Amino acid sequence: MNPSDVVQFLQENPDFFDEHSTLLTDLKVSHPHTGHAISLTERQLIALRDRIAHLEDKFAELLSFGEENDGISAKVHRLTVSLLEAEDFEAIRHVIYLHLQEDFAVPHVAFRVWNSVLTRNGPEFLPVGEEVRFFSGDLMQPYCGTPALREATAWFGPASRLIRSVALVPLRRDEQTFGMLAMGSEDPERFYPEMGTLYVTRIGEMVSAALVRQLG
Repeated sequence: MNPSDVVQFLQENPDFFDEHSTLLTDLKVSHPHTGHAISLTERQLIALRDRIAHLEDKFAELLSFGEENDGISAKVHRLTVSLLEAEDFEAIRHVIYLHLQEDFAVPHVAFRVWNSVLTRNGPEFLPVGEEVRFFSGDLMQPYCGTPALREATAWFGPASRLIRSVALVPLRRDEQTFGMLAMGSEDPERFYPEMGTLYVTRIGEMVSAALVRQLG
């Protein structure tokens, strides 16, 4: 009789230990941590305690994620309210930079607008190359990862050579791209391909709506 036969027998006879309960204390197995011989019942209790500890760790992790998401939601809400209260382009511009840099702690923020009915003075309305236009137009969701566009990275000015990760968010009006919001960091792990983009997408949508309201 080999081990697989024993396993099969026990699986086919789940009431075996009900009829031979003394075996639960007579059988000896190794302690998973010390290696000492213990009863099968003790080994089962240890396994249950380990399982409970694992579940407690997972629960604590979920609570941590929940608290983090609550914090991000609060920041997005503050940004939304400020954008709604902004009465002109300069106010919108101030809100974008202030909230992303101060509230969201994004070190470097820039954006460009093209094909708008109205324009203003400032770097946000400087001409952009076709590569940027095509890239932003093809984005189905924000791009997060290593710097992908040299021109867009240059928007960060002297700090551009230090940028190691970026988030590039298309700004759209009726499904048509009219600009792009860029966020950059010296930390290569700040923006990465596998990160969730739900909040970044919502920020892009709110910034787009605010800009369209003022620029057409």
